[in-house]
Amino acid sequence: MPQPVSAVVEAEDAADVAALVRHACDAGLTIAAQPSGHGASGDVEGVILLRTGRLDGVEVDPAARIARVGAGARWGRVLAETGAHGLAGLAGSSPVVSVGGFVTGGGLSWFSRAHGWAADSVRAFEVVDAGGEQARVTAESDPDLFWALRGGGGDFAVVTAVELELFPLPVLYGGRLVWPGERIGAVLEAFRQVTAGAPEELTVWANRVRPPPPAPAIVTVDVTYLGGEEEARDLLAPFERIGGFFSDSRAIMDVANLGGIADEPVDPSPALSRAELLTGVDDAVLEVLAAEPLAPLLNLHVRHLGGALAKADSAGGAGGALAEPYLLYLLGLRLPGLAEAVPARQEEIVRRLGERVGGRKPYTFLVPGEEAAQAFPAGTLTRLREIKKARDPGQVFRANFPVLG
Repeated sequence: MPQPVSAVVEAEDAADVAALVRHACDAGLTIAAQPSGHGASGDVEGVILLRTGRLDGVEVDPAARIARVGAGARWGRVLAETGAHGLAGLAGSSPVVSVGGFVTGGGLSWFSRAHGWAADSVRAFEVVDAGGEQARVTAESDPDLFWALRGGGGDFAVVTAVELELFPLPVLYGGRLVWPGERIGAVLEAFRQVTAGAPEELTVWANRVRPPPPAPAIVTVDVTYLGGEEEARDLLAPFERIGGFFSDSRAIMDVANLGGIADEPVDPSPALSRAELLTGVDDAVLEVLAAEPLAPLLNLHVRHLGGALAKADSAGGAGGALAEPYLLYLLGLRLPGLAEAVPARQEEIVRRLGERVGGRKPYTFLVPGEEAAQAFPAGTLTRLREIKKARDPGQVFRANFPVLG
């Protein structure tokens, strides 16, 4: 995504960030903070792009089950450090995503069905505010700002570090099953069966994949289970009864290897994506997901949510509860000749799903052309806007998807 900024600043530490914010205030400039650029919206014309990727320290206190993590630290490293102590944080599918951006956007984790939003695990933020002052923000010291930063985006202060609560991980089972593309109907039916009664410790994602020709279409199912292999195989039995899979990487695994399950690209790519929440996966939904033409899209991804996400307390963070139990993600490439065809195919699939598409989408799944208002209920958005106006009246900070639009 092109980013037509006026300048780029690489901060070495929080003092650098504070100095830059003070300069921006004096000069009437705007700052967009991005640890690495993952998920950048491109709405940064004329601003100062602040890279916080060098703020990547990781300190683990295994006795307290707390990790202090620099805003630029990436999940792969954090999991390697915490996993050495039998602990884990609420990481997502990619090991190269930064912790700071992930948690301020809410953060949907492999383990969110059991433990909620990644933002819910934050116990403190270290920030630089709009006046250039450094502060430690907790639920006790500054409840409004703490609430906004837990899932409301990075529009209120520059986060330089976070303190995360970790959870014990005595055993983790996970991996991927792969079938030929023609098994899509059976796989989605098994996906519905498994997720209908899944315990919160089990997370299942299904993918309908159309690789670039001449590679054949495939169907994959990605899983994690916070428990042993025998229990996991019992829960996943409907998939094994399909038969015909030509790859199965499921096994007891080290949490440091979590990113290998989905095996997402780690290099920048010209992607066009769209996410929607689904109210269910009834027969009509499965028919669309299995039979609707996929080309020119590369991937149709369905993620089981629910569990702790559906019970989240809106008082704890801006993400609140997600009532919809499934997430749909449609991915294509932004290549010559596809810039219109990819969004058109995404729109047609969503149109076919009709009223089964929910009314909001997670903040971290927003894409250029969408707005923060689509991620929050009206009451939450109103409160976020009030906090923005109070904490950053000069609008020194601009998030990827600013709450003031």
